[in-house]
Amino acid sequence: MEQKNAMNKPAAPARPAASAAPKGDAKSGSSLFAVIVIVLAFVVSYIIFQFVLGDSSHFQGGNNENNPLPGDYFGTVYKGGFIVPFLMTMFLMVITFSIERFLTISKAKGSKGIEGFVRSIRQKLNVNDITGAIAVCDQQKGSVANVVKAGLLKYQEMARERGMEKDQKILAIQKEIEESTALELPMLEKNLVILSTLASIATLVGLLGTVFGMIKAFSALAQAGAPDAVGLATGISEALINTALGIGTSALAIVAYNFFTSKIDELTYSIDEAGFSIIQTFAAQHGEERTHGAA
Repeated sequence: MEQKNAMNKPAAPARPAASAAPKGDAKSGSSLFAVIVIVLAFVVSYIIFQFVLGDSSHFQGGNNENNPLPGDYFGTVYKGGFIVPFLMTMFLMVITFSIERFLTISKAKGSKGIEGFVRSIRQKLNVNDITGAIAVCDQQKGSVANVVKAGLLKYQEMARERGMEKDQKILAIQKEIEESTALELPMLEKNLVILSTLASIATLVGLLGTVFGMIKAFSALAQAGAPDAVGLATGISEALINTALGIGTSALAIVAYNFFTSKIDELTYSIDEAGFSIIQTFAAQHGEERTHGAA
């Protein structure tokens, strides 16, 4: 019986493989979320464009084929053409992903301020209270606390290890922190590529809509035969709606992207600061140990 139990024990290391499954599920879930947001944003934008902006009450004669009523911005935006729903979709995507990133990054910070958390960790490390530092991580939660806790657990493991050199132990702790950071940061940066892409293409799509509107306006003017300054001005104003929507969406996306990037950099800096404190504390607490061992 003892031999059978001994033979069964090596099966325990299979646990990390099971824990890796949720990471893949989370990744596919995030991609599915992005697809759903894009599709829903387009559907909502088309409904607003067709049934709200294109409602007959905004146009002369009660027909959306005619010019919009004077001063009616809904009708004017509708006359911007078929590019308008795509620009509205981009705008809704920027708003949705900005809210999603804000909630995710706020959750990654944890229950308390990140500066106070790092300060508490350093105070625990200064008195070599590793167990207390781990308890602080459990209370804080979030991505930063997860990385710091992984480093602290490795600290305890290396403190009990007797078959490794001090430099090897420090490298092991540092590697554990780096690997934990590499697992947590991608979760924070997800969907930021969508914001950066929207920041780049929204203006171009708006200009494309303006070009199509200008072509349409001048084509109608050419077919009329006689110069119509009012009709031309109306056509140009309707075409420029696309530029306004594109520039506004692009500006909002740039602001959101830079804001969230700075917040992620702040979290990364906090992780680096806490990781440096862990390594420095280990080196200080176990330096004399190596000296006595060498003696």
